[in-house]
Amino acid sequence: MSSSKKLITCLSIILVVVLLCTQSVHSQLQVGFYMNSCMLAEFIVKDEVRKAFIKDKGVAAGLVRLHFHDCFVRGCEASVLIDSTASSTAEKDSPANNPSLRGFEVIDNAKAKLEAICKGVVSCADIVAFAARDSIELTGGVRYYVPAGRRDGRISLASETLTNLPPPTLNVDQLTQSFANKGFTQEEMVTLSARLKEQCPQGSTDPNLVVPMNPSSPAVTDVGYYIDILANRGLFTSDQTLLRSPETANQVNQNARNPMLWRFKFAAAMLKMGQLGVLTGNAGEIRTNCRVINS
Repeated sequence: MSSSKKLITCLSIILVVVLLCTQSVHSQLQVGFYMNSCMLAEFIVKDEVRKAFIKDKGVAAGLVRLHFHDCFVRGCEASVLIDSTASSTAEKDSPANNPSLRGFEVIDNAKAKLEAICKGVVSCADIVAFAARDSIELTGGVRYYVPAGRRDGRISLASETLTNLPPPTLNVDQLTQSFANKGFTQEEMVTLSARLKEQCPQGSTDPNLVVPMNPSSPAVTDVGYYIDILANRGLFTSDQTLLRSPETANQVNQNARNPMLWRFKFAAAMLKMGQLGVLTGNAGEIRTNCRVINS
């Protein structure tokens, strides 16, 4: 790499680091939100993620995807965690989520520990955001500060996943528009694509059996996804379609060549995603059980 390219890469990383330390598009979310009300909140979540990761390396990517599927439907307010009832099918039981979405038990365990020491304080939505960040760090990605203060929603409808979650059959223009609808640039769409997909093996209903979208390094936050696409090993239409546009093809190549820069870009995009449609103040609630709205 030439000295000028190295300088550009270093400056880009410095810029993203600044964003990671300061960016909060929602004024009521704060880094260290639980410092006075539940000091151990983030530590407890990280410990539960770590224990789950030791047992199953794939749970890390699952928790990142859980955060994505939560935030893209109704915003980051933990509606994806709510169980279906006799009268309503919830998001988690939609075809987009069931049976491939996983990590629910990690959130449940963290919530139980937190309720035992800080009853009614830490929201399920914040737990999901912390768990996604911790999963990225555990798999070699960049740790970033998570502004907290989200509250939990009270509605979860499977039908809303159809219009909000991009299916794997989209072409590059449709993908770009789907992410633009949530406020993301095309570059951020390409950046996020690397860790937000999993698929159940054909004919399987076992949620523990999933096909990672970057099989060369499924338990590592790295650029293997882009390398696989360049080698025509993308598993979905929405993977290989990234090479059919000059702009996105250039971004795929750039990410494959600059792993460290991509890690910082990915962390920044996750930080931005974690602030989509959040509920704060008196909106929503703090669920006692993440699977059930408070009575």
